[in-house]
Amino acid sequence: MEYILKKAELAQADIAMRLIEEGRKYLKEQGSDQWQTGYPDRGVILEDIEKERGYLVTDSGAYLAYLCIDFQGEPAYDGLKGQWIGNFPYAVIHRLAVSASYRGKGLSQVIFSLAEAECRKHGIYSLRADTDVKNKIMQHIFEKNGFCYCGTVWFAGSDKLAYEKLLSEAVL
Repeated sequence: MEYILKKAELAQADIAMRLIEEGRKYLKEQGSDQWQTGYPDRGVILEDIEKERGYLVTDSGAYLAYLCIDFQGEPAYDGLKGQWIGNFPYAVIHRLAVSASYRGKGLSQVIFSLAEAECRKHGIYSLRADTDVKNKIMQHIFEKNGFCYCGTVWFAGSDKLAYEKLLSEAVL
């Protein structure tokens, strides 16, 4: 298997939206309200792609996941109720959606490893992310992949649980 993280192109917006819709359906099945109000919509995904922060994970031509890696930070994170681990420039992972066909196969470790490598290419050694209070699966995935719970942020109309992971190159 050769997993590849590559920037999504505008012609791949439908693929990204299919992955988002699969994720939306899965969240609903798990009892989470996250993504059930229309966010993220096609406009958000197109903006990700246009701003070169939308990524696809592939293997042998199959599309396994979509995610946003934003190197510009997240303004909502300035209002964290809690404490970030480090005070470094950081990247944010938003809108992670894994294909239903590949869910439950340990792909999260691959995705985060690829995202971390992309961060290192940009000289970024801190990754932050957030998820809905009811999204127990994503909370587990963050913790399994070395993220630490840091507090809550107000984002997209509700409190979210905020996580951070310092990459090994970060100097405390």
